[in-house]
Parts: sequence; C-alpha cells; structure tokens
Amino acid sequence: MMTVLLLLLAGTPEPEPVTVTKIASPEKALRFEVVVPASLDAVWEAFSTTSGLETWIWREAKVDLREGGDWLVLYPGGKTGGGTVISYVPKRKLVLRALAPERFPTVRQERTTAVFEFEPTGTTSTRVTLVQTGWKAGKEWEDAYDYLAEGNAQLLKQLRGRFVKGPIEWPKAP
Repeated sequence: MMTVLLLLLAGTPEPEPVTVTKIASPEKALRFEVVVPASLDAVWEAFSTTSGLETWIWREAKVDLREGGDWLVLYPGGKTGGGTVISYVPKRKLVLRALAPERFPTVRQERTTAVFEFEPTGTTSTRVTLVQTGWKAGKEWEDAYDYLAEGNAQLLKQLRGRFVKGPIEWPKAP
C-alpha cells in the first residue's frame, strides 16, 4: 500500500508557481502572482538593472530606471519586448507602458499598462504581482490578451526559476 501511495505522489505534477487571473470587469485586466525564493533586494535588482534583467529574461536587455526610460528586452532579429517606465517606487512598484509583441501591431503601438508590485513575504521570499490593464475591444486585442496571459506567466516563471536554479546561461550571440 505504501509503495502505491509513493508512486502516486511521485507522479503528481508540481503546482504551477504562477497564478493567472483573467478579469473581465470593472476593467478588463490580467493579474499574475508568483512567490520568488529570494529577498526583496535581490528581486528588485533583477527587475531594475540591466545586469539583473539579463539573468532571467534574455541575454540582452536595457534598463534606464527613470520616468520615460527604457525597460527593454532586445531579442534576435531586432524584436523587442518590455516597455517604457511610467513610474517606480524602489523595491515596491514598477509601472510600464508595455509593448506587445510585433505580431500585434495595434496593441504594440497603443500599449497597455503593466504594474509590477513587490512585497516581501519573509527575509528570503518576495511576492511579485503583475496587473496589466488598458485592454480595448477587437480581435487583435483579444488575441494579444490571450497570448500575454500565457506569455507573462512564462516570464514570471522564468524569474522564479532564476532564483531556484541560478541565473540563466543564455546561448552566445552568433
């Protein structure tokens, strides 16, 4: 009996570390939450510096932490992600005018608002919450909403993984 129970437990998948909530009203939004096994200082550095961002999001990034500054990921082929800093409160909040992927040109041009909040849940863990608002009606907006529901969850999963397994070793640029 004990062997069967252990086999059943061993086959149980680990729960997803990132919760995703699709909010329809009063304002359409996406809400993400993850607890990162790292101090608030370490998580803030990972978000607010170029060298920190490059440890979990991609090998090339640019962070200019000031109002109107860039918070960008520079992907191969000239593609970019991230956005423009609207405001920030050190170790508490980062607000971006977020860029959608290039496949959603209208959403990319008009942008959404991404609010990252950081809250210590102990000396060695930090809750990161992302709420993305500014969604409009139309097929492209709906497609972008669904795409980013998964994409931003993956992004925060990578952030958590950076602190679970260490900085990501990105392949060298060709």
